[in-house]
Amino acid sequence: MTKMTLQTPRFGELEYDESDVITFESGLVGFPHLREFVFIEHKPGSAFRWMQSLDTPEIAYLVVDPARYVADYEPDLPAVWAHALALDEATPRLVYTIVNIPTGQPQLMTMNLAGPLLINVANRKAGQIVLEDEVFSIRHRVFPDSAAA
Repeated sequence: MTKMTLQTPRFGELEYDESDVITFESGLVGFPHLREFVFIEHKPGSAFRWMQSLDTPEIAYLVVDPARYVADYEPDLPAVWAHALALDEATPRLVYTIVNIPTGQPQLMTMNLAGPLLINVANRKAGQIVLEDEVFSIRHRVFPDSAAA
């Protein structure tokens, strides 16, 4: 395997294998030029990961599996995405959502449930899906107001 390195502001020199790269062939919503990423554990045992851009080292998104916080989160996968990512019922996959934490206010953390990231683990292809179902918010509060108090 080919070891590669990337100098990043957040993580310093990041070493990764070619097999670690996840490719979003269409880029991310609003950022079509951001296509290749590696996922980094936030800290041991954490539910959070960093999605570090290989295209623009200054960009890293905090992500989490939404099922950790939203028990009934099972959006319908549009057929076009199943085809684009070569997914069938048996294909191993990961689902993440981008997390936003306002500076100094982790209790106000939100997840983008309307734009999940879907990864085909087998072929390392991924896509950010825009869900048409209005039940999913782009700013879903992770902690209810009562828990934040």
